[in-house]
Amino acid sequence: MPSMTYREAGRLAVQEAMRADPTVWCVGEDLGRGGVFGQYAGLEAEFGTDRICSAPISEAAIMGAAVGAAMAGTRPIVEMRFADFALCAIDELVNQAAKARYMFGGQSKVPITVREPMGMWRSSAAQHSQSLESWYTHIPGLVVVAPSTPADNYGLLSAAIEADDPVVYMEHKNLWDVSGEVNSGEIIPLGKARIARSGTDVTIVSWSAQLHTALDATKILSREGIEAEVIDLRSLWPWDEEAVAKSLSKTGRLIVCHEAVSVSGFGAEILATISERHFGLLKRPPIRLAAPRIPISYAPNLEDEVRVTADDIAQAARRID
Repeated sequence: MPSMTYREAGRLAVQEAMRADPTVWCVGEDLGRGGVFGQYAGLEAEFGTDRICSAPISEAAIMGAAVGAAMAGTRPIVEMRFADFALCAIDELVNQAAKARYMFGGQSKVPITVREPMGMWRSSAAQHSQSLESWYTHIPGLVVVAPSTPADNYGLLSAAIEADDPVVYMEHKNLWDVSGEVNSGEIIPLGKARIARSGTDVTIVSWSAQLHTALDATKILSREGIEAEVIDLRSLWPWDEEAVAKSLSKTGRLIVCHEAVSVSGFGAEILATISERHFGLLKRPPIRLAAPRIPISYAPNLEDEVRVTADDIAQAARRID
């Protein structure tokens, strides 16, 4: 399988979808010059400005136009540039796209893929660094995806474009240059987790860039004789409850870690669900590791204070063992 970056894998998924289906098109700011992170580089030259549409700086207009176009029979890929900026388009996404299929009794669907680059990116400060995935998991009608590897960015984005429901697709900005093998043509079903590392002593659940930190923690723990199983959720809604429960049947111990703020973060949903439905599998109280409820600073040393580190995860695993 060829190796490519997370950025290139996403671009390949878009390119293949556009070649296969003339109703797939892209809209967002600066797409003609490749997008702010280069994830659309070269696509305007191949598909033209009718399908790679560089829009004015109005997220609400971009999202509103895409929702209408989706209900009219096309499959828009909506580029929000930063997850933070997508908040300007919340009404069109949450009150229109998420609810249209239900409110029209299934007579209409809104097959849009909303790409929202998320997460901390060195010194991007409070308005460009947020992880807001739990906002969207709260909304009935939305699918929420957060890939952590190039293979997943290709396979999950391909699945998102094919989906008939609106998908909020959150790509971490610190992963654009991460490389890995990608099997072109391998579409990954939405809602299915991946076992990133097998283990028998503790289950660590994560997603997006935090997944890589969790894997770093397992190297520390392995040297101490603690073998952690790491689950990459990949999709946050629907999330793979069965995979987590199956892992807990071996380990009996659960740690959930994510970059987003701890308060009302998606980790709380996982812990609540496991406690309500699978309490008998737990040998110890579960642990949640996440950011404190403070804005993300511009200063690198203060930014680092809100990060969940590999040492933090390793310490939690020792406590729960």
